[in-house]
Amino acid sequence: MKQALLQTLLALAATWVSTGASAQATPKEPAYPGRPIRLVVPFPPGGTADIQGRILAEKLADRLGQPVVTDNRGGANGILGMEIVARAPADGYTIVVAVVGPWAIHPYLYKLPYDVMKDFAPIIHVATTPGALVVHPSVPAKTVKEFIAIAKQRPLNYATSGAGGSNHFAMELFSDLAGIKMTHIAYKGIAPAVMALISGEVDCAVASAPGIMMQVKAGRARAIAVTSDERTPLIPELPTLAESGVRGYSYYNWWGLLAPARTPGSIVSTLNAAVNKVMMSAETKQSFDRQGATATPMSLAQLADLLPKEIAQYRKMAQAAGMKLE
Repeated sequence: MKQALLQTLLALAATWVSTGASAQATPKEPAYPGRPIRLVVPFPPGGTADIQGRILAEKLADRLGQPVVTDNRGGANGILGMEIVARAPADGYTIVVAVVGPWAIHPYLYKLPYDVMKDFAPIIHVATTPGALVVHPSVPAKTVKEFIAIAKQRPLNYATSGAGGSNHFAMELFSDLAGIKMTHIAYKGIAPAVMALISGEVDCAVASAPGIMMQVKAGRARAIAVTSDERTPLIPELPTLAESGVRGYSYYNWWGLLAPARTPGSIVSTLNAAVNKVMMSAETKQSFDRQGATATPMSLAQLADLLPKEIAQYRKMAQAAGMKLE
């Protein structure tokens, strides 16, 4: 009798232990991605990074089987959105569209609230886009040579989307190589900078080539050159700044994707592979072509080799252009 009771109690205890262990077991995390991904665009809606980022988000959602939700967090020339992602959980569910300014130029111009090299995990280099040097119709220059001559005769000013942004950098590099001085006027985004240009508030700007062409075709601005080292099929009649006499000039606006540092390597690899597949599709290439963008599929190994060289190159160019830490 006592032995039967003891066996019963032991069986009950084993059941309790088993039940308790099951209750405390952590549910297994579903395969990545198991829920929507937040894609932070650190600029207001309507700019090149926003438009191309949305194209990628739509196609990436189809590839991954989960929504990729675009979240515009403009402010401080891209710094605010970059900081949000630097501080986000490193789980692959918050990533950022990082353009050349915040990624490669800002470290040499600002005291940032994050370290670009330490606080992010690079996912991929997505695309490059040429810029165009445009002037207000009141500036009587139809060529780069004529523009430089005018700039040496009277004061000119130029608009940018903010101090330290890619178009600021492009204009400073141009001014340095052309041997001219112009006054920089910073606006809170590329949209108000373009509005200032077409209203005649400023004389000129470097803007995304595809983004500014609507204003050029409407006669509200005049494009005189592209910033790339080769002519763009989007505007084949426009010469490059280099072939227009500004030797050594070559500038592209490029962008890619970053995740918070310490994001698991398996997740970064999953995202890299998915974006590469998306960019190699004919549909995505056509969408990018309409934006004047060139897709740049790239492995993680290629990215690791490219980024230090790019960042070092921009540091050298920033120093040559006299751009200093603020």
